[in-house]
This record gives sequence, C-alpha cells and structure tokens, in this order.
Amino acid sequence: MERKKHIIVFLLMLLTAYPLNASWRSEVYNAYIRNRMDIWKNVIDRMNSLDNKSADMLAELVNYQYGYIGYCIGLEKKEEARKYLSLAEKNIDMLENNNYDPATINAYRCAFYGFRLGLNKMSAPVNGLKSLEYGRRALELDNTNYFAVIQYGNIQFYMPAAFGGSKKEGIDYFLKAKKLMEADQTSLIENWNYLSLRVLIAQSYTAMNEMNAAKTEYDNILKIEPDFLYVKNDLYPSLIKKMKNI
Repeated sequence: MERKKHIIVFLLMLLTAYPLNASWRSEVYNAYIRNRMDIWKNVIDRMNSLDNKSADMLAELVNYQYGYIGYCIGLEKKEEARKYLSLAEKNIDMLENNNYDPATINAYRCAFYGFRLGLNKMSAPVNGLKSLEYGRRALELDNTNYFAVIQYGNIQFYMPAAFGGSKKEGIDYFLKAKKLMEADQTSLIENWNYLSLRVLIAQSYTAMNEMNAAKTEYDNILKIEPDFLYVKNDLYPSLIKKMKNI
C-alpha cells in the first residue's frame, strides 16, 4: 500500500510539472500562428523572471527570445530588439558556462551576430564575419543540428555572391534542416520553429521567383496549420497576387 502511495505521488508530481513547460510551448505556438506577439513577449518575460532555471528551460527561453528579437527587427523596433538581444546573450553565456551543447551555443551566437548586423548594416565587416565564423563552427561541431543548419542557410542565402553566398545553397540548407526536424515527428507538435522554417523556405522560393514552389510550400503549411494568420491573410494572398501579375 505504501509503495502504491509513493507511485501516485510521483505521478501527480509529473502531471503538475509537465503542463508548466507544455504551457509555455503552447502559448508561444498559439501566439505565433495568431500573430499575438504581445502574448509571446509576456511568456518570455515570465520565464526570465523565474529563479533557478534549469539548462533546458534556459535553452527554451533563449529560443523564444530569438524569435521575438527577429520579430522586433522585422518591424524596426530596434530598441526593443537590443533589449532582448542583451538578455538572450546573457542566457547563452550561462548555458555555455554550464557546458550546454556547443553546436547549439555556436548556432545562437551566429544568429545573434546576424541580429547585430540587422540592427546596424554598417557593422557588416565585424558582425557579418563573426556570424559566419560561429555558423561554420556550429556545423563543424554537429552538422545534424537543425538550428545550426538553418543559421548557416541564412548566411548562404543573404550573403552577396561576391563574398561566397548562394541563394540556391541557402535553400538546400533550409531543406536539409526541414528533413532533420521531420525525422522526429513528435518534436513537431506545437513547434513554432518548424512552421517558421517552412515559411522561410516559401519566402526564399518567392525571392528566387520560384512561385509554384512557394505556393506548394504555403499550401502545405496551411494543411498543417489552417489558422496560421500570417500565411493565410498576408503571405499567401500576396503570392497569389504576384503570380497573377506575371
């Protein structure tokens, strides 16, 4: 009887612990598909305020901060982006000090130097090279790390051809990252990173005037998540309009 009681207590602990983490993931995912970045920001502020964060929780927080910073830069909210970039970099430092996965650490540093470049185009000679350096290092450490593959794909896609960039190679890296993610189907559930990657692929095809490939990608995204407002109400209609005007 005593052993049974211990098992019940243990199961209750699991059930109360799991929804907390699941809640953050769900909140961020739903904020992403509904274009509610105010909710996203609220999640990362709540997470950041907690003491004694585990390494996994800190890594999850950095991922959400990464997404929010990118959003802020896209909307020219530079001061907000700088604020959260500073917080994210401190969290990455803590993860590195705790010997967290080196490939992931380097991939985030690659992304963060890319953000610094996005905040100041004149910083390309320093931040562009730093981003490339960390991107290469991340792949050398683990070329199956999907996040590292995405970051290096970004470098290839956006770096001028004169400096070694290639849009085609960039898309190839994005497709490789997609394949790596899809190898574990359970990891795709309510995963904003996966939808973001699919959008990135579609936008990259659009930038290369491969409209049919972009349309196919958007069609597939909406099959996965019909209520993804950014795609449904903005990106997809915009693509269809472009296709009609060709």
